[in-house]
Amino acid sequence: MNILTTKNIEKRFTNHLALDDVSISVPKGSIYGLLGPNGAGKTTLIRIINQITAADKGEIEFDGRPIKSDDIYNIGYLPEERGLYKKMKVGEQALYLARLKGLSRSEALKRLKYWFEKFEIQGWWDKKVEELSKGMAQKIQFVVTIIHEPKLLIFDEPFSGFDPINANIIKNEILQLRENGATIIFSTHNMGSVEEMCDHITLINKAKNILSGHIDKVRLDYGSNLFELAIKGDIQKVTSSLDSNYEIVSHKEDAGVVKAQIKVHKFSDDNRLLKLIIPVAEVVGFKPVVPSVNDIFIQVVQEYNKTHGLK
Repeated sequence: MNILTTKNIEKRFTNHLALDDVSISVPKGSIYGLLGPNGAGKTTLIRIINQITAADKGEIEFDGRPIKSDDIYNIGYLPEERGLYKKMKVGEQALYLARLKGLSRSEALKRLKYWFEKFEIQGWWDKKVEELSKGMAQKIQFVVTIIHEPKLLIFDEPFSGFDPINANIIKNEILQLRENGATIIFSTHNMGSVEEMCDHITLINKAKNILSGHIDKVRLDYGSNLFELAIKGDIQKVTSSLDSNYEIVSHKEDAGVVKAQIKVHKFSDDNRLLKLIIPVAEVVGFKPVVPSVNDIFIQVVQEYNKTHGLK
Protein backbone atom coordinates (compact mmCIF):
# COMPACT_ATOMS: atom_id res chain seq x y z
CA MET A 1 0.00 0.00 0.00
CA ASN A 2 1.16 3.53 -0.75
CA ILE A 3 1.41 6.12 1.99
CA LEU A 4 1.57 8.95 -0.55
CA THR A 5 0.30 9.30 -4.10
CA THR A 6 0.42 12.41 -6.25
CA LYS A 7 -1.73 12.41 -9.38
CA ASN A 8 -1.09 14.68 -12.38
CA ILE A 9 0.36 17.55 -10.34
CA GLU A 10 0.86 20.81 -12.22
CA LYS A 11 2.36 24.03 -10.87
CA ARG A 12 3.18 27.23 -12.72
CA PHE A 13 4.96 30.36 -11.48
CA THR A 14 4.40 33.38 -13.74
CA ASN A 15 5.97 32.20 -17.01
CA HIS A 16 7.70 29.15 -15.55
CA LEU A 17 6.12 25.68 -15.54
CA ALA A 18 7.62 24.06 -12.41
CA LEU A 19 5.70 20.76 -12.51
CA ASP A 20 3.98 19.25 -15.52
CA ASP A 21 1.61 16.31 -14.92
CA VAL A 22 3.79 14.71 -12.22
CA SER A 23 2.55 11.52 -10.58
CA ILE A 24 4.44 9.47 -7.98
CA SER A 25 3.50 6.59 -5.67
CA VAL A 26 5.47 6.11 -2.45
CA PRO A 27 5.07 2.65 -0.85
CA LYS A 28 4.73 2.43 2.92
CA GLY A 29 7.95 1.57 4.70
CA SER A 30 10.16 2.50 1.76
CA ILE A 31 13.01 4.94 1.28
CA TYR A 32 12.08 6.85 -1.85
CA GLY A 33 14.69 8.85 -3.74
CA LEU A 34 13.52 11.99 -5.51
CA LEU A 35 16.20 12.83 -8.06
CA GLY A 36 16.77 15.43 -10.73
CA PRO A 37 19.00 18.29 -11.88
CA ASN A 38 18.86 21.67 -10.16
CA GLY A 39 15.64 23.45 -11.04
CA ALA A 40 13.90 20.28 -12.17
CA GLY A 41 10.92 20.75 -9.81
CA LYS A 42 11.79 18.46 -6.88
CA THR A 43 11.55 21.10 -4.15
CA THR A 44 8.31 22.46 -5.61
CA LEU A 45 6.78 18.98 -5.40
CA ILE A 46 7.99 18.59 -1.82
CA ARG A 47 6.49 21.95 -0.86
CA ILE A 48 3.15 20.95 -2.37
CA ILE A 49 3.15 17.65 -0.45
CA ASN A 50 3.84 19.65 2.73
CA GLN A 51 0.97 22.04 1.89
CA ILE A 52 3.34 25.01 1.94
CA THR A 53 2.14 25.88 -1.53
CA ALA A 54 -0.81 24.58 -3.56
CA ALA A 55 -0.83 22.78 -6.88
CA ASP A 56 -2.66 24.41 -9.79
CA LYS A 57 -3.95 20.99 -10.88
CA GLY A 58 -3.85 17.44 -9.62
CA GLU A 59 -4.57 15.45 -6.47
CA ILE A 60 -2.65 14.17 -3.46
CA GLU A 61 -3.62 11.13 -1.41
CA PHE A 62 -2.12 10.46 2.01
CA ASP A 63 -2.52 7.06 3.63
CA GLY A 64 -5.20 6.02 1.14
CA ARG A 65 -7.40 9.17 1.19
CA PRO A 66 -7.31 12.78 0.00
CA ILE A 67 -4.73 14.71 2.02
CA LYS A 68 -6.10 16.98 4.79
CA SER A 69 -4.64 20.06 6.43
CA ASP A 70 -3.98 18.28 9.73
CA ASP A 71 -1.93 15.58 7.97
CA ILE A 72 0.96 17.97 8.43
CA TYR A 73 1.26 16.45 11.93
CA ASN A 74 1.97 13.10 10.27
CA ILE A 75 4.77 14.54 8.10
CA GLY A 76 8.26 15.66 9.09
CA TYR A 77 10.08 17.98 6.67
CA LEU A 78 13.74 18.92 6.68
CA PRO A 79 14.15 21.63 4.00
CA GLU A 80 17.40 22.28 2.16
CA GLU A 81 17.19 25.92 3.28
CA ARG A 82 17.71 25.75 7.04
CA GLY A 83 15.09 27.55 9.09
CA LEU A 84 16.37 27.96 12.66
CA TYR A 85 16.18 31.33 14.42
CA LYS A 86 19.78 32.40 14.94
CA LYS A 87 19.24 34.51 18.08
CA MET A 88 17.27 31.88 19.99
CA LYS A 89 18.86 29.35 22.29
CA VAL A 90 19.01 25.82 20.90
CA GLY A 91 16.96 24.15 23.65
CA GLU A 92 14.34 26.90 23.73
CA GLN A 93 13.91 26.69 19.97
CA ALA A 94 13.85 22.88 19.84
CA LEU A 95 11.16 22.84 22.53
CA TYR A 96 9.13 25.50 20.70
CA LEU A 97 9.27 23.60 17.39
CA ALA A 98 8.40 20.30 19.10
CA ARG A 99 5.32 21.94 20.65
CA LEU A 100 4.30 23.15 17.18
CA LYS A 101 4.31 19.51 16.08
CA GLY A 102 1.59 18.79 18.66
CA LEU A 103 3.66 17.46 21.57
CA SER A 104 2.97 18.45 25.17
CA ARG A 105 5.77 20.27 26.98
CA SER A 106 6.60 17.24 29.14
CA GLU A 107 6.62 14.82 26.20
CA ALA A 108 8.66 17.23 24.08
CA LEU A 109 11.28 17.59 26.86
CA LYS A 110 11.43 13.81 27.30
CA ARG A 111 12.01 13.16 23.60
CA LEU A 112 14.48 16.04 23.20
CA LYS A 113 16.48 14.76 26.17
CA TYR A 114 16.68 11.34 24.50
CA TRP A 115 17.93 12.73 21.17
CA PHE A 116 20.33 15.27 22.68
CA GLU A 117 21.90 12.50 24.75
CA LYS A 118 21.99 10.12 21.77
CA PHE A 119 23.80 12.69 19.63
CA GLU A 120 25.94 13.79 22.61
CA ILE A 121 24.88 17.41 22.20
CA GLN A 122 23.56 18.16 25.71
CA GLY A 123 26.05 21.02 25.98
CA TRP A 124 24.37 22.85 23.11
CA TRP A 125 21.06 23.39 24.96
CA ASP A 126 21.83 26.93 26.17
CA LYS A 127 23.89 28.00 23.15
CA LYS A 128 22.45 30.38 20.55
CA VAL A 129 21.97 28.92 17.08
CA GLU A 130 24.34 31.53 15.64
CA GLU A 131 27.14 29.95 17.71
CA LEU A 132 26.72 26.59 15.94
CA SER A 133 28.45 25.39 12.78
CA LYS A 134 26.32 24.48 9.77
CA GLY A 135 26.62 20.78 10.62
CA MET A 136 25.73 21.35 14.27
CA ALA A 137 22.65 23.37 13.30
CA GLN A 138 21.71 20.64 10.85
CA LYS A 139 21.74 18.07 13.65
CA ILE A 140 19.31 20.21 15.67
CA GLN A 141 17.01 20.58 12.69
CA PHE A 142 17.15 16.82 12.05
CA VAL A 143 16.03 16.21 15.64
CA VAL A 144 13.09 18.63 15.46
CA THR A 145 12.08 17.13 12.10
CA ILE A 146 11.68 13.62 13.52
CA ILE A 147 10.71 14.47 17.12
CA HIS A 148 6.96 13.90 16.65
CA GLU A 149 7.58 10.45 15.07
CA PRO A 150 5.60 11.10 11.87
CA LYS A 151 4.51 8.43 9.40
CA LEU A 152 6.24 10.22 6.52
CA LEU A 153 9.61 11.98 6.64
CA ILE A 154 10.84 14.21 3.82
CA PHE A 155 14.50 15.19 3.72
CA ASP A 156 15.80 17.67 1.15
CA GLU A 157 19.59 17.17 0.88
CA PRO A 158 19.81 15.69 4.40
CA PHE A 159 23.60 15.25 4.35
CA SER A 160 24.42 18.83 3.40
CA GLY A 161 26.83 20.43 5.88
CA PHE A 162 27.94 17.16 7.47
CA ASP A 163 31.44 15.72 7.55
CA PRO A 164 31.65 12.01 6.55
CA ILE A 165 31.41 10.75 10.15
CA ASN A 166 28.27 12.73 11.00
CA ALA A 167 26.76 12.03 7.56
CA ASN A 168 27.11 8.33 8.35
CA ILE A 169 25.45 8.85 11.75
CA ILE A 170 22.46 10.55 10.10
CA LYS A 171 22.33 7.86 7.39
CA ASN A 172 22.12 5.15 10.05
CA GLU A 173 19.39 7.07 11.90
CA ILE A 174 17.36 7.34 8.68
CA LEU A 175 17.69 3.59 8.13
CA GLN A 176 16.60 2.96 11.73
CA LEU A 177 13.59 5.24 11.30
CA ARG A 178 12.56 3.12 8.32
CA GLU A 179 13.02 -0.03 10.43
CA ASN A 180 10.75 1.54 13.05
CA GLY A 181 7.97 1.96 10.49
CA ALA A 182 8.50 5.40 8.96
CA THR A 183 8.41 6.05 5.24
CA ILE A 184 11.13 8.36 3.94
CA ILE A 185 11.38 10.55 0.86
CA PHE A 186 14.68 12.22 0.27
CA SER A 187 15.87 14.53 -2.44
CA THR A 188 19.61 14.47 -3.00
CA HIS A 189 22.44 14.90 -5.48
CA ASN A 190 24.45 12.23 -3.65
CA MET A 191 24.01 9.21 -5.90
CA GLY A 192 26.06 7.03 -3.55
CA SER A 193 23.40 7.56 -0.89
CA VAL A 194 20.70 6.64 -3.38
CA GLU A 195 22.47 3.38 -4.29
CA GLU A 196 22.98 2.53 -0.64
CA MET A 197 19.63 3.49 0.86
CA CYS A 198 16.76 3.81 -1.61
CA ASP A 199 14.20 1.17 -2.50
CA HIS A 200 12.43 3.25 -5.15
CA ILE A 201 13.36 6.30 -7.20
CA THR A 202 11.72 8.96 -9.32
CA LEU A 203 13.70 11.14 -11.70
CA ILE A 204 12.23 14.57 -12.45
CA ASN A 205 13.65 16.59 -15.32
CA LYS A 206 12.34 19.82 -16.85
CA ALA A 207 9.22 19.63 -14.63
CA LYS A 208 8.25 16.10 -15.72
CA ASN A 209 8.58 12.65 -14.17
CA ILE A 210 10.73 10.84 -16.74
CA LEU A 211 11.57 7.68 -14.77
CA SER A 212 10.09 5.85 -11.77
CA GLY A 213 10.47 2.39 -10.31
CA HIS A 214 12.10 0.03 -7.87
CA ILE A 215 15.81 0.76 -7.96
CA ASP A 216 16.85 -2.83 -8.75
CA LYS A 217 14.45 -3.05 -11.69
CA VAL A 218 15.52 0.35 -13.01
CA ARG A 219 19.18 -0.71 -12.94
CA LEU A 220 18.42 -3.98 -14.73
CA ASP A 221 16.24 -2.23 -17.32
CA TYR A 222 19.10 0.12 -18.15
CA GLY A 223 21.72 -2.60 -18.21
CA SER A 224 24.08 -2.72 -21.18
CA ASN A 225 23.70 -6.45 -21.99
CA LEU A 226 27.02 -7.16 -20.30
CA PHE A 227 27.74 -10.15 -18.10
CA GLU A 228 30.71 -10.64 -15.78
CA LEU A 229 32.10 -14.16 -15.89
CA ALA A 230 34.73 -15.75 -13.64
CA ILE A 231 36.20 -19.11 -14.69
CA LYS A 232 38.99 -21.52 -13.97
CA GLY A 233 40.23 -22.71 -17.35
CA ASP A 234 41.34 -21.55 -20.78
CA ILE A 235 39.67 -18.34 -21.92
CA GLN A 236 40.43 -19.26 -25.54
CA LYS A 237 38.26 -22.36 -25.20
CA VAL A 238 35.46 -20.19 -23.85
CA THR A 239 35.87 -17.81 -26.78
CA SER A 240 35.67 -20.69 -29.24
CA SER A 241 32.55 -22.08 -27.56
CA LEU A 242 30.52 -18.89 -28.05
CA ASP A 243 28.44 -18.20 -31.13
CA SER A 244 27.86 -14.86 -32.84
CA ASN A 245 25.36 -13.72 -30.19
CA TYR A 246 28.20 -13.23 -27.71
CA GLU A 247 31.50 -11.36 -27.62
CA ILE A 248 34.20 -11.30 -24.93
CA VAL A 249 35.04 -7.58 -24.70
CA SER A 250 37.69 -7.83 -21.98
CA HIS A 251 39.36 -10.35 -19.71
CA LYS A 252 42.13 -10.61 -17.15
CA GLU A 253 43.61 -13.34 -14.96
CA ASP A 254 44.01 -12.97 -11.22
CA ALA A 255 45.23 -15.76 -8.90
CA GLY A 256 44.28 -18.49 -11.34
CA VAL A 257 40.80 -17.10 -12.02
CA VAL A 258 39.99 -15.47 -15.36
CA LYS A 259 37.47 -12.64 -15.16
CA ALA A 260 35.81 -11.66 -18.42
CA GLN A 261 33.05 -9.35 -19.59
CA ILE A 262 30.77 -10.82 -22.24
CA LYS A 263 28.59 -8.65 -24.47
CA VAL A 264 25.24 -10.09 -25.61
CA HIS A 265 24.39 -8.81 -29.07
CA LYS A 266 20.95 -10.37 -29.33
CA PHE A 267 18.38 -11.39 -26.75
CA SER A 268 19.41 -14.55 -24.96
CA ASP A 269 18.75 -15.85 -21.48
CA ASP A 270 21.47 -16.48 -18.91
CA ASN A 271 21.05 -20.26 -19.06
CA ARG A 272 21.91 -20.48 -22.74
CA LEU A 273 25.16 -18.56 -22.23
CA LEU A 274 26.11 -20.78 -19.29
CA LYS A 275 25.31 -23.95 -21.25
CA LEU A 276 27.86 -22.91 -23.86
CA ILE A 277 30.58 -22.21 -21.29
CA ILE A 278 30.19 -24.99 -18.70
CA PRO A 279 31.45 -27.84 -20.97
CA VAL A 280 34.80 -26.06 -21.52
CA ALA A 281 35.53 -24.29 -18.22
CA GLU A 282 34.69 -24.27 -14.50
CA VAL A 283 32.39 -21.32 -13.81
CA VAL A 284 33.06 -19.78 -10.37
CA GLY A 285 31.16 -16.53 -10.85
CA PHE A 286 28.50 -15.14 -13.17
CA LYS A 287 26.39 -11.98 -12.91
CA PRO A 288 24.94 -9.21 -15.07
CA VAL A 289 26.81 -5.92 -15.14
CA VAL A 290 24.29 -3.28 -14.07
CA PRO A 291 24.87 0.48 -14.34
CA SER A 292 25.07 2.80 -11.35
CA VAL A 293 22.20 5.16 -10.56
CA ASN A 294 24.53 8.01 -11.48
CA ASP A 295 25.10 6.51 -14.96
CA ILE A 296 21.35 6.03 -15.42
CA PHE A 297 20.66 9.59 -14.21
CA ILE A 298 23.04 11.05 -16.82
CA GLN A 299 21.84 8.76 -19.61
CA VAL A 300 18.11 9.34 -19.07
CA VAL A 301 18.41 13.12 -18.68
CA GLN A 302 20.60 13.44 -21.78
CA GLU A 303 18.27 11.24 -23.86
CA TYR A 304 15.19 13.15 -22.70
CA ASN A 305 16.73 16.54 -23.42
CA LYS A 306 17.95 15.42 -26.85
CA THR A 307 14.58 13.90 -27.80
CA HIS A 308 12.73 17.06 -26.76
CA GLY A 309 15.24 19.52 -28.18
CA LEU A 310 16.18 20.83 -24.72
CA LYS A 311 19.50 21.96 -23.30
